[in-house]
Amino acid sequence: MTATVTDLAVRTLAGVLDLDVERTQYRGHARELAAATTADLVIVHGGDGSINEVVNGVMGRGAAGGGAAGLAAGGGAAGLAAGGGGPLIAVIPGGGANVLARALGVPLDAAAAIRQVREAVAAGRHRTIGLGLAADRYFTFSAGLGWDAEVVREVDRLRAQGRRESVALFLRTMVHQYYAGTDRRRPALTVERDGEPPVSGLFMTIVTNRSPWTYLGDRPLLPVPSPDFNSGLDLLALQRLRLTTVLNAVGQMLYVRSRPPRGRNLLSVLGSESLTLRSARPIALQADGEYLGEIEAVKFQFVPHALRIVALLRMPADGCRRGERSLLTRREQNVIDLTLNSADGLPWPLALVNRR
Repeated sequence: MTATVTDLAVRTLAGVLDLDVERTQYRGHARELAAATTADLVIVHGGDGSINEVVNGVMGRGAAGGGAAGLAAGGGAAGLAAGGGGPLIAVIPGGGANVLARALGVPLDAAAAIRQVREAVAAGRHRTIGLGLAADRYFTFSAGLGWDAEVVREVDRLRAQGRRESVALFLRTMVHQYYAGTDRRRPALTVERDGEPPVSGLFMTIVTNRSPWTYLGDRPLLPVPSPDFNSGLDLLALQRLRLTTVLNAVGQMLYVRSRPPRGRNLLSVLGSESLTLRSARPIALQADGEYLGEIEAVKFQFVPHALRIVALLRMPADGCRRGERSLLTRREQNVIDLTLNSADGLPWPLALVNRR
C-alpha cells in the first residue's frame, strides 16, 4: 500500500515537486529527520501520531538545543507569529482516526489528498494554524489527562500485540478501562489559570486546540462549536466520572453546535493562552493520540499562527482570508520522500521539500 501511495504521489506531483524515496527505521526517526532537514515543505502520509511526530520535528528546527522546548523558551514561537513564516507541511491521511486531516477538510482518500496537494502548491495556497504545547510537546488538535490517555495507552499496547486499530477497538478499550482500570472514586486533577482560583476535584481533562476532540464515525466530537485552530486552547473537564456524566458530555459534543457542553459536573474553559494541570498522583497524558507517559504537573500553552499547512481554501466574496499567504516563491524544488513507521509496524511516507 505504501509503495502504491508513494508511486502515485511521484506521478501526481511530477512537474511541481520531485520526489526521492527513503525510509525511517524506528519510532521517533521522523521527528529527528524533520528537525534536521533544511526543507521548506514536509509532506507526511500517515495518521495523527505520525503527523504529530513530524510537527514536533519541524517546530524544533533552529531551536536552541535543537528541541521544541528550546523554541518555546527562546521566544521562537513569538517570532513565527510575528513573521508569519512558520514551518510548512502537507498531509496525506493514512491512519485510523485522521482527526487533523478531517478537521482541515483533507480528503481521506490518498489519491484525492495528493491531487489536493498538487492543486494547492500550484495555486500557492496554505492556511496557518496555532498549536498547543504540553510542556515541550506540540499538539495539533487535542491533549488529555486521565481516562482518555489511559485508553490511548491500552490501545497502543494492544496494537503492539498485533491488534488492528479500529473504532470498535477504541470503544471496547474505553469500556474495559472505565470498569477495570481508571480510578472513578478519587479525583486527582487541579486546573490553575492566571488570575483565577484553582479548580480541584477533576477526574479527567481534555485540552483542545479549538478543534474536534476526536470523531465517532463521521461525526466530530466538538468541545466547542465552530473550531478554527486560532482561538486559543479550550478545556473540558469531568468532575464526576459516571456513565451519565460521560454520556451527557459526549451527547452534547456530538449534537449541540451552538455552545460548549455544560452541566453540573462539567467544567469548560475557553480560549486560554495558558493553563496548568496538577495531579495528586502520577496520571496518564496523551497528545494527538500519542501516549506520553505519566506526569504530576504539565503546563499547556497556545502558540498562535505557528504552523502552515498546504490547503485549498474556499475564498469569501472579498477574496481574502485570515492566515492565507503565498505558499512558495519558487516553483522548482527538490523533495526527499521519507517513510514513517506507524505503531503497528506499517510504514507511512513523509516528504521533505527543498528549494533548488
